[in-house]
Amino acid sequence: MAVNADKPHMWKEDSKKSMDFYNEWFMNFAPKTFRDTRTKTTEYVISALKSTAYLTELDYKVLLENPSVLSMLRMTTAPPIARDRLIGLADVKANLVKSMEDEEKPRIPPRMSMQAATKQLAQIAKVILKLTDTDLFTWLETNLPPEDTDIKRAASVVADRLTGARSDPIIRNAQEQRQLASIKRWLENRDYHFVAPGAGIDHLTIQPGSFAFHINVPANLGNDNEVDISVDVMVMPKHEPPGSFPLLIEAKSAGDLANVNKRRKEEAQKFSQLTNTYGNSTRYILFLCGYFDAGYLGYEASEGIDWVWEHRIDDLAGFDL
Repeated sequence: MAVNADKPHMWKEDSKKSMDFYNEWFMNFAPKTFRDTRTKTTEYVISALKSTAYLTELDYKVLLENPSVLSMLRMTTAPPIARDRLIGLADVKANLVKSMEDEEKPRIPPRMSMQAATKQLAQIAKVILKLTDTDLFTWLETNLPPEDTDIKRAASVVADRLTGARSDPIIRNAQEQRQLASIKRWLENRDYHFVAPGAGIDHLTIQPGSFAFHINVPANLGNDNEVDISVDVMVMPKHEPPGSFPLLIEAKSAGDLANVNKRRKEEAQKFSQLTNTYGNSTRYILFLCGYFDAGYLGYEASEGIDWVWEHRIDDLAGFDL
């Protein structure tokens, strides 16, 4: 029986809680430079969204009066639209978009006629609205006024997309260290023994009641070809006899919905390679924190992959730990 993969009625609420968990961590513990940048950008995004009535009144008039919001609006779609991609989809002049996104003086090109500007701005607004990320801007589907928490959550994601902070190695490393520390603390509180790096254990020699980080597990690709699959956490449950296949945990933390959906096939590929090698004895789960929506979760569940949320870490007990 699955722990979370078979409970789609809980996915959206868990996704929201996980986003809030990630945001609280980021604002409290991320390096100050990134916090400051993200805070200022979030404030800008909230202000820009307000000018569009939080995307409920986006039309050519809004863009005409506030040309500087265009770069932010490109980040509200799923996936975010590159500048050249928007130009092609909306079938507008490149000079219009580039002029609106000029950092020093965003504006409508002075030589463009009002008739041409109005037509092309309407085309841009139409594309943005058609591709808007409704998993992020949830109020667009419910037709209810957005709550402050919904606005702040969406603005935080858009701010991340604008600043690019999600891809910085400092942030990625801090996320991983936090997640591994949480798992280590949870296991040690249940009398599991941590095997330090360099001990030389693998999936065949790890003992019941012990766990280790960053272990390579060989997988057979066929034709005598093998690949080492790196797993973040390997745990051997206490009640399992030596030589059983351990539980493998992949720690995933993300500050952006679009990025995880682009990369969701990676976990499925790992799981497929492992099951092709070790059969039904393979145990592989995800440890999630941050921006993982129902689309991502549904894909992983369909591939037979279960998960535990960091904000509800006690679900690990459901995997016989």
